[in-house]
Amino acid sequence: CLGFLFPGAPGPTQLLTAAVAPCRCLHALKVGWKVCWAKAASEEEQNRMAFLSHDISMLRLFETFLENTPQLTLLLYVILRTNKAEPSQGLGICTAFLCVTWSLLDYHQSLRSFLQDKYELSLGSSAVYFLWNLSLTCPRILVVALFALLWPYGVAVHFLLVWLAMFLWVSLQGTDFMESPGPEQLYRAIVAVILYFSWFNVAPGRTLYRSIIYHGFILVDSTLLALSWLLCRSPSDEHLYLIPVVSAALPCYLLGLLLRVSYYKWLHPSARSHGTKQGSHCCTGGEPRCSGQRPVHCECTVVSTSLIIYY
Repeated sequence: CLGFLFPGAPGPTQLLTAAVAPCRCLHALKVGWKVCWAKAASEEEQNRMAFLSHDISMLRLFETFLENTPQLTLLLYVILRTNKAEPSQGLGICTAFLCVTWSLLDYHQSLRSFLQDKYELSLGSSAVYFLWNLSLTCPRILVVALFALLWPYGVAVHFLLVWLAMFLWVSLQGTDFMESPGPEQLYRAIVAVILYFSWFNVAPGRTLYRSIIYHGFILVDSTLLALSWLLCRSPSDEHLYLIPVVSAALPCYLLGLLLRVSYYKWLHPSARSHGTKQGSHCCTGGEPRCSGQRPVHCECTVVSTSLIIYY
């Protein structure tokens, strides 16, 4: 999150993406071109293409929440602090919110395309998935920026405390995504940063209870941040126009939760399907292979980030 403290300096994720992503994207384009022009692309080539697409999507997700989202929060804080905004800045903020949400949708779509035993999202499911993530992410970023207006250094303490709680929570879930303990702790630290802003599942199995715990925690935390700004701001504060915005943040978050419940109850691909799909996408080339019916954990090496991901 160096981009939050030093917006002009490239963060580690930016350096990693700048060094790795172009090569991965070029390789993906090469494989995709070969598959598109092949008269009958083999299943191995199609699986390889899905793997590369998911790999790039994961890098994009990491970049979004380790760099772009903190910088978006910082930009929103600066605009609120100076009480000045150019039309281009307002447009940029709106676009940034959409891009953050789009990265979540893109990752989820690529994950379902990568895992062959998962049904892909329909257009309606994708739209609702996008909307509920947008409704949950926007209030979170807004209240963090408002809290920073009163306590610029306090938001750093708040981030560290919430990040530590999320890190411990991810550790308690027993993630085992890396080959050694050191990189595993780094992976958990990255996921904890994502969880500071948005939901991100890291463990197999049903997510209902984990989701309830997470959203309950974030809802209480965001409400306390908003109340802190409302109760502690100066009576002569020039940000009176923000009171209706903050008041609408809670209904917006609750709307996001309602859309999420509706998505999983009626629009989730598994809820709309009656059959089952056999087999699974397997990593090809130098990666370990999964064959037959997909087991509980499907091991696939993500070359660009040196991660071993289990789905």
